[in-house]
Amino acid sequence: MSTDVNSVLAGRDVRILPEPGRTAVEGPGFLRRLRARTPGFAFRVGSDVALLALAWVLGAAAAGVTSLVWPAAFAAVVIGLSLARGAYRRKTRIGYVDEARAVVSACLVGIGVVVSAHVLLSASPAVDTVQTVRLAFLAAIALTCGRVALNFWEEQARRRQVGLVPTLIVGAGRIGQLTAQRLLRHPELGLKPVGYLDLDPMPDENGLGLPVLGASWDFDEVVEEYGIGQVIVTFSTAPSDVLLRMVSRCEELGITVALVPRLFEKMRERLTIDHVGGLPLVTSHATDPHGWQFMLKYAVDRVVALALIVLAAPLLAVFAVAVWLSLGRPILFRQNRVGYDGREFEMLKFRSLKPSGTFPDTRDDLPDDTAPGGFGNEARLTRVGAFLRNTSLDELPQLFNVLKGEMSLVGPRPERPEFVELFEPRIHRYDDRHRVRAGMTGWAQVNGLRGQTSLSDRIEWDNYYIENASFWLDLKILGRTMLELVPRHSR
Repeated sequence: MSTDVNSVLAGRDVRILPEPGRTAVEGPGFLRRLRARTPGFAFRVGSDVALLALAWVLGAAAAGVTSLVWPAAFAAVVIGLSLARGAYRRKTRIGYVDEARAVVSACLVGIGVVVSAHVLLSASPAVDTVQTVRLAFLAAIALTCGRVALNFWEEQARRRQVGLVPTLIVGAGRIGQLTAQRLLRHPELGLKPVGYLDLDPMPDENGLGLPVLGASWDFDEVVEEYGIGQVIVTFSTAPSDVLLRMVSRCEELGITVALVPRLFEKMRERLTIDHVGGLPLVTSHATDPHGWQFMLKYAVDRVVALALIVLAAPLLAVFAVAVWLSLGRPILFRQNRVGYDGREFEMLKFRSLKPSGTFPDTRDDLPDDTAPGGFGNEARLTRVGAFLRNTSLDELPQLFNVLKGEMSLVGPRPERPEFVELFEPRIHRYDDRHRVRAGMTGWAQVNGLRGQTSLSDRIEWDNYYIENASFWLDLKILGRTMLELVPRHSR
């Protein structure tokens, strides 16, 4: 193999920080004012109230019902439940699919409460089932569309550096710098790091340029000078009592505090907290990659893969003919990859590159997750191949890998054996990703970790998926993958 694997490793770990977004917003007066802000608490609550009223107008009023009592009770339950769940608070992670699930859940609870109250309190206990279902259905659609629109508005505003919260990071060690790097790379999280607070900081190895603003005794001065609205406590050499006093001071000033826990690599979304006196015991519930959940997942994978192969058979035939006409035989590109338990298997793709003098027709010198133009392959891509790669349709034959049990629909993307051998001793927890079957798509890919992005970040997201795997998370990943099936760089 002529490709220098060390250069590949270096290229794959490039971290590209986003250019600073525009603070000035162009356009007509109203649009300029709209784009220069993010939706606040009152706006979000008012939007939900207006959308619930619209749902009633379209549903109950259209059916000739004039009573406002039960629709108002339904709206009160939905708004109250949303308030209790923190739906209107500022969020760092904006999840469109999670928002839709929260709306549907609130509407189901609301309609259950209203129907029960109607039966118990109304003089005429009969409930118009059609009207009730219509109201819940319209409310769920209206609220979902409204919240998705507001979240999109906020996300785009944050990308333009609008509405970002000045954030102070306590601890300028490796984890503190990693936290700052993530926030700078993802302004859509809504947090803008302004500097560190640390008496004994580490050198800035990543070249982020964030200053160390002082030590713990400078906290009040830094907060006032920089208008700090968020504090993130990472790891530092400061004693615990100093950090506790700082957190208490944040609470006094109304500043939001987030903590990076020790052993954060094992902090999963499924947590329980028990107390022994005042001592909290945090139990992190692991997902067993060899348990019944994954066995069921793999069985469903095969059924779905078979159904998709049958449904996509005409499309597969068209692509096969197109590849044959543009490149000849063989139609499929086959390459050894490493999957479940470190076993090798032959992964399938439609061919997309013309032969080169170095590689035979059946080889593809692009490592996984790189862009079509990488390693000088622009000239080798056929027009058919470019289309297939940019839409990821070249990976449709991997449905046969799923049907054979070599891959899953969702999981970490598989890597070539030579790169696995290179990465395992160099990347922390790299081999953990082989605890499950490799996937056609994965959590890292739908979060933008493809192409020239950090390999260590990709491994971190892959391991997050494994440790928090669920049917709902798989649906989220598949849904986001479908939304991304538009011309773009191939994974």
